[in-house]
Amino acid sequence: MLDLILAIAHHLAVFSYVAVFAAEFALLRPGLAGPRLAQLGRLDAAYGGLAGLVIVLGIIRVIFGAAGWEFYVGNWAFWAKMAAFLAMGLLSIRPTVAILRWRKAAAADAGFVPPAAEIRASRSFVHAQAVALACLPLFAALIPRIYGI
Repeated sequence: MLDLILAIAHHLAVFSYVAVFAAEFALLRPGLAGPRLAQLGRLDAAYGGLAGLVIVLGIIRVIFGAAGWEFYVGNWAFWAKMAAFLAMGLLSIRPTVAILRWRKAAAADAGFVPPAAEIRASRSFVHAQAVALACLPLFAALIPRIYGI
């Protein structure tokens, strides 16, 4: 029963993480200003919090789930999934720093609009995150199917 609860919690956290990522992806566009910029900042904070929750639940699931750590430690697909998630985290740093900088500028000047070049640069990192995100279900599906190969 614990394994089922952990799996459900982990999946709900992952789906929430993906939903917030999609919302952030949609909002990060030229002309971003005012309330939309504040909304993007809140979404980015939620994105970071959900990433942390996914990690914590994943660790708990690996340690206390039915398969146990031994199942995962030698599974290359598990480590590939971890690498893809790490890549998403690293790729999110630059957009997060930009969003924090833009929100600070908007607090000082209500008419502030982030420069189009900065939005373009941040979007390129978000696009790269989307590629890493697309790898997660692929590796997740491979994990239980390649043990011992």
